[in-house]
Amino acid sequence: MTATGIGGPGETLAPDRVGAFIADALGADDYAGRSVCVLVPDATRSCPLPLLLDAVHAALADRVARLTAVVALGTHAPLSDAALAELVGCAPGRIADRYPKMAVRNHEWWDPARLTTVGRLDADTVRDLSGGRLATGVDVTVNRAVVEHDTVLVVGPVFPHEVVGFSGGNKYLFPGVAGQEVIDLSHWLGALIGSAEIIGTRGTTPVRAVIDAAAALVPARRRALCAVVASGGRALHSIAYGPAEESWSLAADVAAQAHVRYRDAPVRRVLSIIPDRYDEMWTAAKGMYKVEPVVADGGEVVIYAPHVRTVSHTHDAQIRAVGYHCRDFFTAQWESYAEVPWGVLAHSTHLRGAGRYDPERGEHCRVTVTLATGIDEATTRALNLAYRDPATIDPDAWAADPDTLVVPDAGETLYRLR
Repeated sequence: MTATGIGGPGETLAPDRVGAFIADALGADDYAGRSVCVLVPDATRSCPLPLLLDAVHAALADRVARLTAVVALGTHAPLSDAALAELVGCAPGRIADRYPKMAVRNHEWWDPARLTTVGRLDADTVRDLSGGRLATGVDVTVNRAVVEHDTVLVVGPVFPHEVVGFSGGNKYLFPGVAGQEVIDLSHWLGALIGSAEIIGTRGTTPVRAVIDAAAALVPARRRALCAVVASGGRALHSIAYGPAEESWSLAADVAAQAHVRYRDAPVRRVLSIIPDRYDEMWTAAKGMYKVEPVVADGGEVVIYAPHVRTVSHTHDAQIRAVGYHCRDFFTAQWESYAEVPWGVLAHSTHLRGAGRYDPERGEHCRVTVTLATGIDEATTRALNLAYRDPATIDPDAWAADPDTLVVPDAGETLYRLR
């Protein structure tokens, strides 16, 4: 089949049109008697998930033999039963009422018994896909639900992404419901390329090539409903359905127009106002990723998030142990850091941004990253980041400064120079 879609970057789709598209698209595909694993985003992505899941459930629940929805956490913290219910638009304990015949659960990345190996990417393959940046073989492990169903259906949004270029599609498999090995390799590959270099890059980036190769090892048929969602909201610009790679590509073409803002000149300072959907620096760091390309050399990005009091819900100790540094800090001292999970190192470099390091002069980063968060000053400085008391910041006053860019609801819209 060929992927199809509706909408575009300047459109807002009515909910009934979205529902009708999903009903028609899934109705025309071969689902009768199949078992279907639906991969959905967690609450860190803007998405009208109840609208989409309602339509998917209506189209499939009475046609398929089994229907399971798995939240593609990657290594994010698991959702409580109440949070799972809220994610899919239900009152606590009422998921079965809204979605009969469909189970909803977390990706249990922390439980080895829930993972299985579907194959291996050998070192030569990784070398070729990565453009020679890495030559390390990797076992491809994934949540057992993926191989216990004969069809995988991705349902989720596409945004510019610091590791892969644009999120969505097969990324819901790797890292969404993957084991640690592929997550670490793909994220470190993105770090070697550089966040500012790869973010918002269309087409098959080296990281996307690794993810697609891993996805090809999954025995299930892969389909995707890829949506382009208004940043920070629930309105849809577009939605596409079909084979995972094709529907993702259609959505990424729209996201490249809907979620990228261009400026004619760099700015000296950015105030990224972090929304509540990011409640740790692990995710709030998107306020740096999405604006780094427009900051002048020697400039500053201020992450304004008084509600953020945690470095990471799941990797806190590891990040505190290494701090935040540019890529070259780690590659120049690789023997000291090679055993740290590469996904942690990647997060470190993505937040700290571009820079250089040599043993004599030390580390020099292109941009100062300042946290104005609920994390105390001593902890912030120990992480190798600058500190500012969030109480001293008046976003309206900063917006009046011509050398400052204030970004509300930061984290999903990418800023680039023309």
